[in-house]
Amino acid sequence: MKILAIETSCDETGIALVDVQISDTRITAREIQSELFSQIDIHKEFGGVFPAVAKREHAKWLPLLLEKILTCHPARSLSQTGEDAGSRDYSNMVPQHDSSTDESVQDDRWSQIEKLLEREVGLFEKTKELLLKYPKPDIDLLTVTQGPGLEPALWVGISFARALSLYWNIPLVPANHMKGHIFSVLLNQTEIKFPTLAFLISGGHTELVEMNSVSDFTIIGKTKDDAIGESYDKVARMIGLEYPGGPKIAELAALARHSSIGSGDFTFPRPMLHTKDLDFSFSGLKTSVLYKVKEIETLTDTLKMNIAHEFEQAITDVILYKINKAFEQGEYKTLIISGGVIANTYLRTQVEQLAHQMKIPLLLPKISDSTDNAQMIAVAGAIESLNTMATINPEITAQGNLSY
Repeated sequence: MKILAIETSCDETGIALVDVQISDTRITAREIQSELFSQIDIHKEFGGVFPAVAKREHAKWLPLLLEKILTCHPARSLSQTGEDAGSRDYSNMVPQHDSSTDESVQDDRWSQIEKLLEREVGLFEKTKELLLKYPKPDIDLLTVTQGPGLEPALWVGISFARALSLYWNIPLVPANHMKGHIFSVLLNQTEIKFPTLAFLISGGHTELVEMNSVSDFTIIGKTKDDAIGESYDKVARMIGLEYPGGPKIAELAALARHSSIGSGDFTFPRPMLHTKDLDFSFSGLKTSVLYKVKEIETLTDTLKMNIAHEFEQAITDVILYKINKAFEQGEYKTLIISGGVIANTYLRTQVEQLAHQMKIPLLLPKISDSTDNAQMIAVAGAIESLNTMATINPEITAQGNLSY
């Protein structure tokens, strides 16, 4: 099943073409092509993601990224004709007549597409030009991120996906962004054995999720305040690092470890380390860093390294403890850790060591697949299509606080 996926949940504009094969016992995913535009440099001046700007940039880049894919993969070039094992037959949803030869139907279709894209300046004109330039691609399914995320950004991707679905007569299904992160490990051609413990750590989420199947999710632990990625960015601002601060904190912490500087004469708390539940809280840790920064008269480079090192170590200690505790409370056959924060090299190494000690299979996404991308949305959309009937141009509502 060849899937074209669209991701616009925050400040990454992504489109990907992925071949997903689903059988009774196995799901495999092979990336054919992916395109991504990161808005990080644009949002630096705001110190974080500015929704109106993110929305504008998505509208600008979606047609440009799609054209790159259509240029490389014209109609009927991806494989035979959809006879691959595991492909679903959506032909009964597609109108039997060729609407491109019916002028009245064609005019009505363009009117509907213009209505879908009217909120984004210039998007209809660019999309129409693109669709008239290239033939319908050989894909079976469209999918788009429905949430969670920034709703203004989500709406751009949803409207664009609905327009493509309407013009090409290709079914469309919404995808859950968090499930996308979890299923990103399947892009490594790995296998998930259930029950599984999934740990999602990103800029907006810190959640321990029990999975009994690809459609059975139960949150068994989550942050009561800041997410881990959010905490990294806030601490970075405290010590004068520009956005995005998370990677810069990690760099300073790595320098401290490699130079044997350590954290000096201070330590930060390990929040909720000994509670009976599996929840997290990082506001106290963040406050402790703030107090330490205020105590220091001159924040030297060495002190910044000290703070970064001790902060990252505190985060890591909590993560490792909670994972271990979760496995003491439940019997899981696999551990999945995903989300943008798992791109952190030190944390990645530490969870690998823990999994080895516990003799638990650990599934991690490739670092390139750990941050927001459309490849993971393609996999999540394919799995969603097992339970949700994909249709042409469905009514999809952006849900900024969407859960599982």
